[in-house]
Amino acid sequence: MLFRSLCRHAEIGSNSYLIDTGKARVVLDAGLHPKHDGLEGLPRYDLLKDGSIDSVVVTHAHLDHVGSLPVLMAAQPQAKAFLSPAVGELGKAMLHNSVNVMQSKRTELGIAEYPLFTHRDLDELEKNFEPRPLERLFDLDREGTLRGTFHDAGHVLGSTAITINHNGHRLMYTGDVNFEDSTLIKGAIFPEEKVDTLIIETTRGDSVRPAGYTRESEELKFAETIAATLERRGTVLIPVFAMGKTQEVLTMIHRFKKRGLIPKKTPVFIGGLSTKMTVIYDKYAKGKTRRSDDNFHILEDMQLEAGNKKRKGPLPLHPGAIYCLSSGMMSENTVSNQFARIGFLENPKNSLLFVGYADPDSPAGHIRAASEGEKIVLDRRHPAVARRCEMKIFDFSGHATRETLLDYILKVKPKKTFLVHGDPRACEWFKAELKTKLPSTEAIVPEPGRDYVLS
Repeated sequence: MLFRSLCRHAEIGSNSYLIDTGKARVVLDAGLHPKHDGLEGLPRYDLLKDGSIDSVVVTHAHLDHVGSLPVLMAAQPQAKAFLSPAVGELGKAMLHNSVNVMQSKRTELGIAEYPLFTHRDLDELEKNFEPRPLERLFDLDREGTLRGTFHDAGHVLGSTAITINHNGHRLMYTGDVNFEDSTLIKGAIFPEEKVDTLIIETTRGDSVRPAGYTRESEELKFAETIAATLERRGTVLIPVFAMGKTQEVLTMIHRFKKRGLIPKKTPVFIGGLSTKMTVIYDKYAKGKTRRSDDNFHILEDMQLEAGNKKRKGPLPLHPGAIYCLSSGMMSENTVSNQFARIGFLENPKNSLLFVGYADPDSPAGHIRAASEGEKIVLDRRHPAVARRCEMKIFDFSGHATRETLLDYILKVKPKKTFLVHGDPRACEWFKAELKTKLPSTEAIVPEPGRDYVLS
């Protein structure tokens, strides 16, 4: 059995990996790199012969894991796509939105190969979806050469890890994982039996959580900052990803209102794509997925001001309101970028609150690195804007801490540990720790395109 990274770049991005027994071939995830446009954003699907794989496993619906699935399946129409039911619905919505983004980039940036797929392609793709529940064994190929089991990964709605068995060899791929309960989604439940091969994310390997951190205290600081901004008649902007972080933050705001930490009548604005994702999140409440508050329905239980496609121009800025707008990295041509650029960033009464990861090269990354009063280019087509509003960063990451990931590796004692989905310094931290604490495992940062023998 062989393992091959199909990632074009050895970093967080277009996640995709091949498991090949010689008789059966399964691809793990089919991502699209967020920092590269056109064909450069795709995994190395040229390393796969057309019509050669049996199936693809999609662990969750973020674009760096599902964004190139239609491209892969166009060359592998015989393959099945195994995923959880929620990932199937969220993935379709994300991919349809991706078509719209690519069509805009084709017009604005002249990227000739965009869109990489069409809305009609996505309608055809759905026929290959094979939803599977958690903790139920299923065949990944017709002969049952590879057999898989999904486990709850606790990252976002429907996210899974998968254990794959082949002739007594036990392989586990974590996808993106969070072992801690968040405000909305409960933490991962992973098996703790020994594995032969572990493919594990390392996103936070270079991130040290402050001593004394607790989720409760972080949420309280978040609520206090929002309340102080509203008290001075400022506006709160929270850049969020439409899927996952939006629903997490909305759940926090709802709790803050119920506890009297912020005024109950505070208007809360979200964008159109966020609304679509929230509809799906609400659909999977009441026992369909593991929730911290199973009876809570975001759209039913909150009075939200949703995005309106008919509205022309930017969102109106209302003092005393909260705006949860995508994208989380404030990328150009997104609502959060435009909102910040037109009047928000320069007002000292306002607060810009970050609740997740931001790439250092993104507009959000530039804001986070700048000092108060410094001018920042948010959109290359427009003048730089001075940041005079309050800016704070909160740790509500959907990824496990490096310590909890390391603990899991030590529990399952793999013979080989592939360190993926992390920058070089993150991977090196894990390699150094494993060399000392688990010298029996071979810790590998896989080179794209290289085959590694598993058994």
